[in-house]
Amino acid sequence: MKGASELVLLGFVAWTLILLIVMEAIRSGLVLRKSVPANGFTPDNANLSPFMQRLARAHANCLESLPVVGVLLLAALVTGKTATTDPLAPWLLVARVVQSSVHLASLSEAAVSLRFAAFAVQVAIAAWWTIALLVG
Repeated sequence: MKGASELVLLGFVAWTLILLIVMEAIRSGLVLRKSVPANGFTPDNANLSPFMQRLARAHANCLESLPVVGVLLLAALVTGKTATTDPLAPWLLVARVVQSSVHLASLSEAAVSLRFAAFAVQVAIAAWWTIALLVG
């Protein structure tokens, strides 16, 4: 059975991939309907709907965080220190999914505040893990 750190690392990657698949499925539909030419996309979806712009940004947020979170979880797995990361790992993934989901749903002031809170949880957990893995 996989431990929490391993499951969360895979879950983080899976969530990032899900966002990418959704974005590319929508883009493919736009191309097939001839709404946008195949070479008409920008990385940030700036020429598409506000939802598609938020989706591109939510995916990019995952890609920006994955190296930090991934290396910390891999370090714990490789060094046998998953007792450090396992307790908070599920909370980190929940915070990531909340951040992305809220980003997709709205840009209201309340949504942005909630999104930032979810991001802050992830940063705090990553900082804690870094210190604990370095000291322990």
